Amino acid sequence: MTTTLTSQPIAINIDGKKSAAKLLENTAQEVCQLKQQGITPCLAVVLVGDDAASHVYVRNKLRTAEQVGIKSIELRFDAQLTEARLLATIDELNNDPAVHGILVQLPLPQQINESAIVRAISPVKDVDGFHPQNAGGLVQGQRVITPCTPLGCLLLLQEYGGDLSGKHAVVIGRSNIVGKPMASLLLHAHCSVTTLHSRSRDAAQLARQADILIAAVGQPQMIDASWVKPGALVIDVGINRVTRPDGSTRLVGDVDYDSVSLVAKAITPVPGGVGPMTIACLMQNTVLAAELQLQQAAG
Repeated sequence: MTTTLTSQPIAINIDGKKSAAKLLENTAQEVCQLKQQGITPCLAVVLVGDDAASHVYVRNKLRTAEQVGIKSIELRFDAQLTEARLLATIDELNNDPAVHGILVQLPLPQQINESAIVRAISPVKDVDGFHPQNAGGLVQGQRVITPCTPLGCLLLLQEYGGDLSGKHAVVIGRSNIVGKPMASLLLHAHCSVTTLHSRSRDAAQLARQADILIAAVGQPQMIDASWVKPGALVIDVGINRVTRPDGSTRLVGDVDYDSVSLVAKAITPVPGGVGPMTIACLMQNTVLAAELQLQQAAG
């Protein structure tokens, strides 16, 4: 099947920065309400090693926390940190009532088992939403802390697509961080959901049936217009750094923005789409974590 392209983009550019700013404004109001009850939400961020991208991500998170009134604690360790020492640090944070959210920035050095670290964080302080208890609760539709990126994608879809009930959503990618929780959130929004992955047959044909298409595969510009149903909502989770012919680099998504914008109803850019919403949802999760711990303390 071929897709007929117009000569000019027809897709609405989904402004993640604008949506994130509105969410952060609401979060700041919730922080104020908690402070009136004597609770200052606090986020502890643990950074291990010298990964340049991780340092940038952490800096952005800490700056946003300050913006909305969330107290932040940054704990830095060198790349030789042992797993036992990191687990002991997490245990201390779990038992500190003044700390409401714990985020261990990934990736971790190879001597540390990431799964063990994720499991060690208290589920009510797991602001990434990666703990198995939160992952299972999400599948069952419970009120748990949800992974930030899928939550941000859902909020953008609801803002730009309205009621999602009955729509066919296709998620490309099945990671524990994005693909699987994204599918669960869409199911709870009453979508019919298809998940595509590296073993899927006729993937492009299946993707063309989607009213909502979410790409989270980590392959630069893999999804072009031939994968997209005219009028679909397209969310691009990918962040890939590619090299230009002159040796400089630029960020691109998993979606070929230029061609897909000729057929889609709306599409997220990279950067400026999902990324800002991910950080805004992290702040929202920190507030939720504080509220859950307040309820827990009240019995």
